Amino acid sequence: MAFVKGAWRILVAIKDGLVLLFLLLFFGALYAALSYSPKPGKTVSSGALLLDLDGSIVEQPAEIGAMALLSGSGPDAKEYRLSDIVAALDAARSDPKVKAVVLNLDGFVGGGQVAMARVGKALDAVRAAKKPVLAYATLYSDDGYQIAAHASEVWSDPLGGVAIMGRGGSNLYYKGLIDKLGVNTHVYRVGTYKSFVEPFTRTEQSPEAKQANQALAGSLWQNWQDDVTKARPNAKIAAYAANPLVAAQAVGGDMGKAGLTNGLVDKLGDEAAFGERVAQIAGEAASDKAGSFATIDFAAYVKAHKPANDGQIGVLTVAGDIVDGEAGPGTAAGDTISDLLLTALDEKDLKALVVRVDSPGGSVMASEKIRGAIVKAKAKGLPVVVSMANVAASGGYWVSTPADIIFAEPDTITGSIGVFGILPSFEGTLAKMGITTDGVRTTPLSGQPDVAGGTTPEFNQIMQLGVEDIYRRFVGLVAQSRKKSPQAIDAIAQGRVWDGGTARQIGLVDRFGGLEDAIAEAARRAKLDPAKAKAYYIEKQPDSFAAFVQSIADREQGDASAPRDMLARQALIQRGWAMQAVSDVRALVMGAGVRADCLECRGYGAPRADNAADEHGLLATLARLWG
Repeated sequence: MAFVKGAWRILVAIKDGLVLLFLLLFFGALYAALSYSPKPGKTVSSGALLLDLDGSIVEQPAEIGAMALLSGSGPDAKEYRLSDIVAALDAARSDPKVKAVVLNLDGFVGGGQVAMARVGKALDAVRAAKKPVLAYATLYSDDGYQIAAHASEVWSDPLGGVAIMGRGGSNLYYKGLIDKLGVNTHVYRVGTYKSFVEPFTRTEQSPEAKQANQALAGSLWQNWQDDVTKARPNAKIAAYAANPLVAAQAVGGDMGKAGLTNGLVDKLGDEAAFGERVAQIAGEAASDKAGSFATIDFAAYVKAHKPANDGQIGVLTVAGDIVDGEAGPGTAAGDTISDLLLTALDEKDLKALVVRVDSPGGSVMASEKIRGAIVKAKAKGLPVVVSMANVAASGGYWVSTPADIIFAEPDTITGSIGVFGILPSFEGTLAKMGITTDGVRTTPLSGQPDVAGGTTPEFNQIMQLGVEDIYRRFVGLVAQSRKKSPQAIDAIAQGRVWDGGTARQIGLVDRFGGLEDAIAEAARRAKLDPAKAKAYYIEKQPDSFAAFVQSIADREQGDASAPRDMLARQALIQRGWAMQAVSDVRALVMGAGVRADCLECRGYGAPRADNAADEHGLLATLARLWG
C-alpha cells in the first residue's frame, strides 16, 4: 500500500509540474502578445501595401488551437485567405494612401492555379488604375511566378532566379514494401481511373491512370503558360521552360542572369536594393534600416476594408479533406459544416446559397451529410449555386450535385466520380513472427473484419457490393443534377479526373467564373440586384481568445519553409515525401471506410500543413487525459 501511495504522489507531482509548465508558457505568450509593438516605420498612413506572403494562399485558413501553439505542433507557414487578398487589392485600386503594391514572395509556397489566376486578375486591375506593382523573390516557383508575372516590375536576387518546373511529378508506391511486410491489402473499388488505391496495390501507375494524369497535367500546364505569357508577352516563357539547360549554359549557370536575359525578370538586386526602389515610389520609412520603405500593413488593411458579414447570399465553404464528425476551419467535417448551414438557415434571412468547394474529397458519409444539408436549403426555396475553386473532385463533386448551376475555372480539377474502400489485414505479417489466429464462428461475418486473421470471402464480396451500390448512387446523383442518363454519366465517371475546360465540354460544369460570378448569379436567381447583393459567410466565427491565439501564431510563424535556391528545393521535396508517406499510411490504416477521394488532386491545390487543424504533442495529450 505504501508503494502505491508513493507512486501516486509521484504521478500527482508530475501532473502538477506539467500544469505549472503549461501556465508559465501560456502567460509568457500572453505577456509577449500584450507587450508587442510594431517596429518603427512598419505601419504608416500611406505608402506601399505590402503582401509579404510567407506561406500559402487558401480558401479557408486552418484554425490554430492554443495547445498546438504551446506544444509547437502547429504549421510552420502562414495561410492567407484568398478572398482577403482580393478584397485588399480591390480596395487599393482607388485608395490614394496606397502608392504601390509590393509582393514579397521569398517565403511563398503556393496556392493552386485557380487562386493564382484570381490574384493575378486583381493585380492587373491595380495596374490598370495606374498604380505600380513590384514583386521580389530570391527564387520564383511556378505559383509564385504566376503571380509575379502580373507585376509591373519583377525583381530577383542575383543568386536566385526563376525555377519553372511545370506540372507533373511522382507519387510513392508501397506495394513492394507491403509484400515484404506480409500485409494483405483488401481493395473494394469502382472506376477504371480510380487510382487512389494504386499506391497500395501496384508498384507504378496503371496505364489508364497515367494516360488520364498526363492529359490533366498537359492541360493545366498549357493554361499556366497562357496566363503568364499574356501577363508578360515579351518574356520567352515557352523556350525557357522547354530548354532550361540551354538557358543555363548560355549564361554560364547564372540563373539570375538567365531570367533577366529571357525577360522573365526586370531587375536583379538584393532585398535592400529592391526596398530602395520601392522607397522611390512609396516613400521612405522612419526606420534607418537599409531597404526600408513606407509600408501599409496587410493584416491591418484587410481588417479595415473587410465588408460586414451581413448579406442575404449565404456562402458555405467546403475546403480541405472531407472527414466525418467535427473539425475546425480548413477541414471539411461533415457534422460541422452541415450544422453551420442548418443553423444559418434557421437564424438568417437568406435568399440564396453559394457553395464554394475546394476539396479533393474524402468520406462518403461526410459528403452525404453536407449534401443533405444543402438539399434542405433547396427545400426552403433557396437557389443553390456551386463555385469550384482549385479542386472540387470526388467527395467535392458529391456535395456539388444539388446545385442549380455550377461555376468553375479552366484550371479547376473536378470529376473523379468513383468510390473505393481499403482495408489492410496483417495475418501474413504476424505469421512471419510466428503468430497465428484461431477461433469459432456462428455466421460468415463473425469477427469480421478480422485484421489479424484475415477477411472471409463473404465479407469481401459484401464490401465490394456495397461500394458498387454507393457508386451507382453517386452516378445517379450526378445524372439527376446534370440532367443526363446514368449511362452517359458512367461513361465520363469511372473515377477519371478532368480539368475545368474539359469538364465544361462534357457537361460536368456549366459556366466559367469565380466566386464573385457565382454570388451575382445567385442574386439574380433570388431576384435581387446583383450589384447590391452582399455575401454572408457561413463559418464558425472565432471568439476573442481564438483570435488572440491566432494573432500570436501569425507572429511566431516564420518564412523559413520556402527554399531560397535551386538545391534547397530538395529539403522541401523531402518533407513533401515524408508528409505524403505519413498521410498515405494514415489513410490506409485509419481512413474512412468508404471514400470518394482523389489522389491526383492533392498535388494541384494549395499546400496545407498536415497537422494544421490538429492538436498533438505532450501538452495536448495531457489536457485530454486530465481534462
